Amino acid sequence: DGLEQLGADGLYREILRDETVLRLKELGKISDGEGFLERTFLSPASFRATDVIISWMKDAGLTTWVDQMGNIHGRFEPSNSTDKALLIGSHMDTVIDAGMYDGALGIICAISALKVLRVTGKLQRLTRPVEVIAFSDEEGVRFQTTFLGSAAVAGILPESILQVSDKSGTTVQEALRLNSFEASAAALGQVKYSPESVGSYVEVHLEQGPVLEALRYPLGVVKGIAGQTRLKVIVDGSQGHAGTVPMKLRRDPMVAAAELVVTLEGLCKDPSRFLTYDEECGCFNEESLAGLVCTVGELLTWPSASNVIPGQVNFTVDIRAMDDLVRETIVASFSRIVMQRCDHRLVDCAVEHKHSAAATPCDPELTAQLKRATRSAVSAMAPGGHGHAGAESTATPVLMSGAGHDAMAMARLTRVGMLFVRCRGGVSHSPEEHVAEDDVWAAGLALLRFLDQHAVAEL
Repeated sequence: DGLEQLGADGLYREILRDETVLRLKELGKISDGEGFLERTFLSPASFRATDVIISWMKDAGLTTWVDQMGNIHGRFEPSNSTDKALLIGSHMDTVIDAGMYDGALGIICAISALKVLRVTGKLQRLTRPVEVIAFSDEEGVRFQTTFLGSAAVAGILPESILQVSDKSGTTVQEALRLNSFEASAAALGQVKYSPESVGSYVEVHLEQGPVLEALRYPLGVVKGIAGQTRLKVIVDGSQGHAGTVPMKLRRDPMVAAAELVVTLEGLCKDPSRFLTYDEECGCFNEESLAGLVCTVGELLTWPSASNVIPGQVNFTVDIRAMDDLVRETIVASFSRIVMQRCDHRLVDCAVEHKHSAAATPCDPELTAQLKRATRSAVSAMAPGGHGHAGAESTATPVLMSGAGHDAMAMARLTRVGMLFVRCRGGVSHSPEEHVAEDDVWAAGLALLRFLDQHAVAEL
């Protein structure tokens, strides 16, 4: 079988790099779109991808099944083990016109690491159950609600989710039943894991940002995932003719909205200029404000004609921060400023809260273990000239995630840890998304070292 030659240097390039990259490309071709990657919850492409992922899990020596929410599980259960399970996962769904690494990288790296354990005879020496999960929905593209897969496993998915509809009017319940799932409250209960059975959850994911590339380091550990608030701001004015209403007599919601968008930018770039003493309580410092970001991603006008002063403008606001108090204070401050500016411009405004999620800290012990495994992997690769020369002398970066991940939902079940992988230009959710082959390799090797150090019994 050539096992003696395979990974003789302890780096297992054939599996952790070459085969993993080929599988990423294979999965990236399984799409519902013609000429672009789109694979959403319970779509035809998702079931083709399920069959492929199951075959890879079996190749790694795992027992496989698909749960009632479409999540794919591959598990190795060591005999006579009473330890809690280590779960490793990410999501198999994509956005529309996606890249091939988001989600898929974490699934395939985990399968590859376990395959190395199988071919080296270490799988039988696992001291605890290890399970890879490919979550069916994280992006929320089809039903506009995120983490359907991981929230079900974590036991935090409400029964009411079954009645949520997609754009065609099909509910989650109907979509599940059309694909031979039971789609009942009892079935959702079957997906849920008990906290007593799970010891930890680890997720490998591309960074989706530019920090690791700027630091010239392939991997980073995540200290936490930012909390998020989504708002909708509605500005009502007086619709009128663009040529006949004098400037001084206008109640123009577009101009008011534009002022609010620029104000939001200033508030998040330099909060101290806007926050009152009572709001900030004197407790915000540079560290707590680090990572604060605010975005207006959508702006709609009515009636949206070039020769009409709009009657209404509404826009979305996305506010994220690692410190929940900072985020909540920014939300409160912006809401206050909205009312003040709208009163000044004689327009009517409303701020609707659409979504709120608390920040998710990663477990310090898991983070330290992943950091050691990362250092070990990168150092092992560097002397051979595998693209990481000099990286062994650099401290492993510790990052905050501004994007949401399945680890946010899984943190409601167990302690979580995350490993970020460098991506070119920080680009994600785009066909331009790219991870270098050697960085894929580094991620798989770091995960393998983590398993070796914390889940495999010594001889």
